[in-house]
Amino acid sequence: MKYVRVLCAVTLALMLCSAFTLKEKEKSVYAFGVAASFNDSIVYYTDIQVLDSVELDKNGFLPKRDLYTYQLKNYLEYNLKKPDYTCMIYFSENRKKLEKEAVKVKGKYKKSKNMVLQVVKPEAFAFAKPHE
Repeated sequence: MKYVRVLCAVTLALMLCSAFTLKEKEKSVYAFGVAASFNDSIVYYTDIQVLDSVELDKNGFLPKRDLYTYQLKNYLEYNLKKPDYTCMIYFSENRKKLEKEAVKVKGKYKKSKNMVLQVVKPEAFAFAKPHE
C-alpha cells in the first residue's frame, strides 16, 4: 500500500510539472487580398494563403497589415500594369471563418453586373512577411 501511495504522488507531481511546461500551440494566420478601382470594372482577389511566421498582436490585429496591402498593390502596378487600385487584406486565425468572409466579399462584387472578378494566381503572387 505504501508503494501505491508513493507511485501516485510521483505520478501526480510529474503531471503537474508537465502541465506548466506545455507551450501554447502556434496558430496559423490566414489571409486573402482584394483590389478594386473606380476606374476599372475588374476586381482582383487572391486565394486564402497562410502567412509565414506571423502572429496576431494582443488585440487580434495583423502586425504591419498595411505592408501586406502594399505588396498586392505593387504587384498589380508593376506586374499587371494596373495602377490606381485600392487594396484590402482580410485575415484570421480561423480558416473556415475567413472562407465565409471571402464568399461574402466576392458576393458583393458579383451582385454588381458591371464588375468582373479576376483571381490572382498563387504562382504569380504570394504574401511575404515584411522585413523588420
